[in-house]
This record gives sequence, C-alpha cells and structure tokens, in this order.
Amino acid sequence: MSTKLTLTVDKQVIEEAKKYAKKQGRSLSNLIEDYLKLLIEPPSLANDEFEYSPIVKSLKGSVKVEEEDFDYKEVLEQELIKKYLKD
Repeated sequence: MSTKLTLTVDKQVIEEAKKYAKKQGRSLSNLIEDYLKLLIEPPSLANDEFEYSPIVKSLKGSVKVEEEDFDYKEVLEQELIKKYLKD
C-alpha cells in the first residue's frame, strides 16, 4: 500500500534527481522508496547469501601461505612501514 509523502528538498537536487531517475527508467518516488528500504533493512551478510564476483572467485587460492604461524597483521604493518616511512 502506497502513502503520499511530502518532502522539502533543494530545487536543484530535485531537478538532478529527476534527470537521474529518467536515465534509469524509474520514477523519483521509486528511487527514494528503494533508498529508504536500504536504510531501514539490516544488511544481510550471511555467507550462504553472499555472491562473490567472478573476479574474486578467480583469485581464490591464488596466494599460498606455507607458514603455519603466518601473521597477516605483522606483514601488513611491515608493508605499511615500507610504503609510508621511506628514508
């Protein structure tokens, strides 16, 4: 069920939003409704619901770590020191 909502928004913002909506083939009301839904719905980050992009999937397993006591935080710290604290 839809309900009418009156908003006060800067005129220039409305004009640009209308242009954007038209380019997307959607109504401004639909864009705003979808945005509000994104704000109020809790994020769904369960592993079984998350879809990795093909590029990310192709990278899986491409880096082999042979050390059992590998500490990525230590490696990250060393790389950041190298990058930002150059002599």
